[in-house]
Amino acid sequence: QVELVESGGGSVQAGGSLRLSCAISGASHCTYDMTWYREDPGQARKWVATINRHGHIKYTDSVKGRFTISRDNAKNTVDLQMDNLKPEDTAKYYCKTDTTYGAGCTGGLGQGTQVTVSA
Repeated sequence: QVELVESGGGSVQAGGSLRLSCAISGASHCTYDMTWYREDPGQARKWVATINRHGHIKYTDSVKGRFTISRDNAKNTVDLQMDNLKPEDTAKYYCKTDTTYGAGCTGGLGQGTQVTVSA
């Protein structure tokens, strides 16, 4: 089973930057499309960005031009560079496998990392 561990969250002022990283541990023959979500307390989880196994990328409109998702398949990491952060970006951020590829491969969800942006 895949294990996902996020890191890099913290507190910044509006206009600042943070870089989140998701370390992926799984069987070597498994590959994944990867997604970042964010969740405010009491609200539904919201999709932020997806990068597929070939590097094709999609973003939700509210982060386009400010966030950059990337992956390093050699290091088995997926990063989310967040620039020009706004208070409304405050949330707990999760990485999650999207589509999985490979016999017997299953998906997973990380434990999340908190991002707090003050005005």
